[in-house]
Amino acid sequence: MHKRHTVTAVVTGKPVEMGGSLGRREATGRGCMIVTREALAKLGMSFKGARIAVQGFGNVGSIAADLMAKEGAVIVAVSDKSTALYNPKGLDVQELLKWVKERRQLAGYTKAETISHEQVLTVDCEVLIPAATENVITRKNAPHIKAKIICEGANGPTSAAADKILEDKGIFVIPDILANAGGVTVSYFEWVQDRGGYFWDEDTVNRRLETILVRSFGEVMAMASRYKVANRIASYIVAVDRVAAMHRLRGMYA
Repeated sequence: MHKRHTVTAVVTGKPVEMGGSLGRREATGRGCMIVTREALAKLGMSFKGARIAVQGFGNVGSIAADLMAKEGAVIVAVSDKSTALYNPKGLDVQELLKWVKERRQLAGYTKAETISHEQVLTVDCEVLIPAATENVITRKNAPHIKAKIICEGANGPTSAAADKILEDKGIFVIPDILANAGGVTVSYFEWVQDRGGYFWDEDTVNRRLETILVRSFGEVMAMASRYKVANRIASYIVAVDRVAAMHRLRGMYA
């Protein structure tokens, strides 16, 4: 309205037909998959046969589960508001996606054991992905978590008290500001494409997303090693250091 012509870059997350980016809907879940793969590799593991539990089967959790299953992981548990499902031999993620698309919830699915929502967080697995709401990992359930890696698909899923418990247990936490950064990264890509008036194919979007997240993961790991701090603190150090560096370079008034 102010410019008197369409300025598509002013907001992101648009439909593709209106200047949105391909790959945006899947970006957060894809980002979770990428950083989890990097974490597994760091611990000498791989997706092949890794057991994964996903709390939350919305946009982030369902896509992360699907992409990880395609990489060879075994999705042993998933949940949404309606129910929680468990199968130690692995759930058929494609079938679950179809079920949810038709019924809008997991409830009623019969090819798995029904467990409590709390049990999803403490099932025997290599990777736990809390991808629902905040503060679901607390001082009460943190001692019972069996996962070796926690990938925070949701914003703030771990309470401060639980963070210390997880650290003491030696659980590798991929903090939310790194784990679920795929969405905002592709929103940035959308802004870039709108500004240039030239749009990338989905492979290009995904490839550039992977490049940024792999680099960011490495930077956080380097900072954690350098200062002997937890991954969350290392992420904050990286972020604050970037802002501080810009202020130093630009000066007070620039």
